[in-house]
Amino acid sequence: MKLLSMYDGRMLVRTARETITNHFDGKNFEVTANVGSELSVPRGVFVTLLDTIKSGGLRGCIGNPFPKTSLLSETVRCAIEAATMDPRFPPIRPDEFLQNITVEVTILSPLEHIVVKSQLDLPLNIQIGRDGLFVDGAGTRGLLLPQVGVDEGFDEEEFLNQCCLKAGLMPDAWVAGSVKVARFQGQIFSEDTPGGRVRERKLRGTESKG
Repeated sequence: MKLLSMYDGRMLVRTARETITNHFDGKNFEVTANVGSELSVPRGVFVTLLDTIKSGGLRGCIGNPFPKTSLLSETVRCAIEAATMDPRFPPIRPDEFLQNITVEVTILSPLEHIVVKSQLDLPLNIQIGRDGLFVDGAGTRGLLLPQVGVDEGFDEEEFLNQCCLKAGLMPDAWVAGSVKVARFQGQIFSEDTPGGRVRERKLRGTESKG
């Protein structure tokens, strides 16, 4: 995947934060027409909101791996939905967002379907710390970002199991061959503190400077 510059990564995270703040104030965020080329093309993106009071626990996450609008526009939409429409959580309060919530934006590479002779070979084609997963089958879909496998300490089989569960399937659905499995990579930009410095997050404990 073509990587974003640190400048563009900061812009996406700050755009996500400003979008949510404007939403709380009843304002719309106006997407700038004159942005870098990488932000103006359609790319998959997820906006993740993390609660510093709960040791960085998940507070909302919404994204789209199949974008039809620009990366910047998708980030704006996903930011609002992550703060207000994630069905797993109540909507975030303005004071909570200001004081407790850090913003993380993950830019996705195109999905690559994994083709194997035997379903039992699927784990051999996945690398924790590099790949995210997407499963599609039985009329339902599930996606887990690359950082989930690392943060939760999954091995490759458990990562597959959890992605099937995310889709509402039995955890071993991937073994039976009843689902299609795809992998993707992600470039992650995160705030250190609510509204604070933005860094590029490298998985497996390697951090870049920014």
